[in-house]
Amino acid sequence: MSNEELICSFESDAFPPDSFHHADHVRLAFAYLSLYPVLRALEKFASALQRFASARGKTQLYNETITCAYLFLIRERMVRCEAADWDVFASQNPDLLIWKDGILSRYYQEPTLKSELARKVFVLPDKAFELQHLFLK
Repeated sequence: MSNEELICSFESDAFPPDSFHHADHVRLAFAYLSLYPVLRALEKFASALQRFASARGKTQLYNETITCAYLFLIRERMVRCEAADWDVFASQNPDLLIWKDGILSRYYQEPTLKSELARKVFVLPDKAFELQHLFLK
């Protein structure tokens, strides 16, 4: 499926309710980032995810911090590995496809990611701040 087809299918709500998992989210973010500048991709991706969750009565599952953090990590990796193809990108970045104990656990404490604030707005990584404070002492 092309990036355009994936986005079109997602935005038209063509995915069955329980068929869209973490790796699918990463693939969709890659598709948006392949077609749009990063901030436009973030806007479109976040809006599409919110509509998807709302259509299933699961608005509480949308998390602004997780959405933004993953999108920016994916964008950075796309530039670093110069991968324009999803299969190449996925094979070079398998850590992005892991949900449980995934890459965000390097940057965030679990209570931070689960907080109501993190669901509503992008929260800066709190583990990075802990490390920074160690170096500043």
